[in-house]
Amino acid sequence: MLNKKHILIGVCGGIAAYKVAYIVRNLIKAGAEVKVIMTETAKSFIGPLTLSTLSKHPVYSDFFDTESGSWSNHVELALWADLFLIAPATSNTIAKMANGICDNLLLATYFSAKNQVAIAPAMDLDMAEHPSLLRNISQLENDGVQVIPFAHGELASGLVGNGRMAEPEIIHSFIEDYFSATKDLQKKKILVNAGPTHEPIDPVRYIGNRSTGKMGVAIANELAKRGADVALVLGPTSTAFQFHNHVSVTRVQTAQEMRDTCVALFPSCNAAILSAAVADFTPKTKTDTKIKKTSNTLDLELVKTPDTLAELGQLKTESQVLIGFALETDNELENAKSKLERKKLDLIVLNSLSDAGAGFGHNTNKITTIDKTGEICTFGLKSKTQVAVDIVNKLKTLIK
Repeated sequence: MLNKKHILIGVCGGIAAYKVAYIVRNLIKAGAEVKVIMTETAKSFIGPLTLSTLSKHPVYSDFFDTESGSWSNHVELALWADLFLIAPATSNTIAKMANGICDNLLLATYFSAKNQVAIAPAMDLDMAEHPSLLRNISQLENDGVQVIPFAHGELASGLVGNGRMAEPEIIHSFIEDYFSATKDLQKKKILVNAGPTHEPIDPVRYIGNRSTGKMGVAIANELAKRGADVALVLGPTSTAFQFHNHVSVTRVQTAQEMRDTCVALFPSCNAAILSAAVADFTPKTKTDTKIKKTSNTLDLELVKTPDTLAELGQLKTESQVLIGFALETDNELENAKSKLERKKLDLIVLNSLSDAGAGFGHNTNKITTIDKTGEICTFGLKSKTQVAVDIVNKLKTLIK
């Protein structure tokens, strides 16, 4: 299954770097083609000559080779890779990946990557348990990076606990599992919407909500990973996302734009998952100039926005699947069931704001699903990447 697969390995500076030699050797024996990028610090732990000899390719570490006058094209490296594995991934590199800092060839390649990126973290015990490291890893998971968990054992400091990089055999199995993953949604086209809408009051102000779009983007990337062609309609969000190369993104601002785009795309789709937090109301009139504060009050008349989910429910054919979301604060199950029936959905995903770590702004979520037969499934608190897997698994049981 690894025959002729292109695997790019990024090596950071840590004692676990010696394990990369075994990873490269095993991948080559399995028929893969391997290229290696090293940070400057990594060279202190394993020599480039070793990895160059094993991979049968030159090792990349600098943007420019002053002797030959050539340069290492990080964009080409990123496009070449079917999988980009960073192992060991140090706390320093993880922090830079999570926060958009690009100061070496490995990071430039990461920020150009279109296919799957995976990291195998390695560091000492206290670093592995530090809240900032956990936040950064959570951010990377939200961005679609797969994390190969720490191994437990003796560390370079002499401490015993989590922090060891996974053993080469475990990493090799992860890579095999990745390439053997079932593409169970191939030839399916799925519509997803995500994020908030902004309903303008004047050129400066708008009505909106706290949605970041993280949940919807995670769903879109999971669908694409499983072979679907995904049309993602994304509202205005400041969150920086990485999209799978089978995700086509249309940016919109308002509820009307969200409705128009979704209605246009839905007839050609096998299914739709509408996770966007669309504003329920919009100002009846919008001014072309900024409203001045000339009195102590401002009367703002609001009108309902288009109900995209209900409209797609009316348009839906017997062969199409429609999934909606409900964010509730009280009578959660009753309200979600009512929405499921009123809008002719096949499945509804319920979020409750009473659940800590769920809802807007978090990298985690906790959901309950209800289908049109009345079956209720409740899931625990998970990263939104993992929640996306649960939702897509539910879709797979419904789609024809």
